Order: sequence, then C-alpha cells, then structure tokens
Amino acid sequence: MINHEGRIKAAFDSGVFVLKLCGDVRLTLCATLDRQATQLAETPGLETLIIDLRDTTNVDSTALGFLAKVAMAVQGRVTERPTIIADNPDVRRMLDVMGFSRIFTLVETPITETCELCDLPEVPTDVEETRRRVLEAHRILMRLNEHNREEFQPLVEMLEAQEAASHDH
Repeated sequence: MINHEGRIKAAFDSGVFVLKLCGDVRLTLCATLDRQATQLAETPGLETLIIDLRDTTNVDSTALGFLAKVAMAVQGRVTERPTIIADNPDVRRMLDVMGFSRIFTLVETPITETCELCDLPEVPTDVEETRRRVLEAHRILMRLNEHNREEFQPLVEMLEAQEAASHDH
C-alpha cells in the first residue's frame, strides 16, 4: 500500500544534502520546503544537493516553485548544480517543460544510494501564508522560462489581486 500523502525526508552526510519527496507533494508542504531552502542557504560544509523524486507520485506547481527556490538558495555555495533524481517519465517531462534543466542536473538513477533519511516535520501555515507562498513559487517558475511565464501569469495576477484586496480591508 503506497501512502499517497506527501512527505519530505532529508539527510545530510559529509557535505551531501539529500531531500527526498514522497507521495503527492502539494502546496501544503511548501512551508517545509521554504524552511529547508532557508536552512540550506546557511548550512556550513554543504557541497552537494540532491533532490530525490523517485517516490513522488505528483508534485504540484507550487511545490516545484519551492524546489527551484531550494536550488537558487544554494547557488554559489555548492560546487556542482543541484541534482534531481526522477525516474518517472511524467515527472521528467514536467521538469523539462518547467525549465528545470537550467538550474538542476536531471538524472534517472543516483550515483550512490543515500544514507538513512529522516522525515522532516511539517511546518504548519495559515491561509494567508499559503497564498503568499503559492504566489512566490509561481513567480520563481515564471522566471525559469517563457512557457511558465505564459502558463502562470493569470494565476499570479489573480493571487496578487487577492493579496491587494486582503490588504484593503
């Protein structure tokens, strides 16, 4: 029985940080991914970042935006581009379309299997915070390529309008 609910696991061992996404990874996990991006940007001794999507059944666009943010957080701090391991053809296609090959090295199998991974505690968020994160994620994706810019422009404009309206009250 596969657990379809999304989970994020992590491990840090001799300079290699592994982030493993499992199940259906959606915007509910974005606060967790956001905190991870922030922590990685400050992690001493970080040399390599690997994101493992082999046990992922689905990743929504908000979660993808935060994966991009994680990659951007370590730019200039790691020697090689972050790696995404994805063996599911649908996930690979989505990463290609989203322009992830610009900021990640995409592979189907890892060079080495990773050490024991621990579940990251889910960071709780409220509706306002979630909307802010959805907006941030899609702005990041829009910067990756023209396809994303066209794809997410209406959503971003709608969220910006909601944000503006919530500040008016």
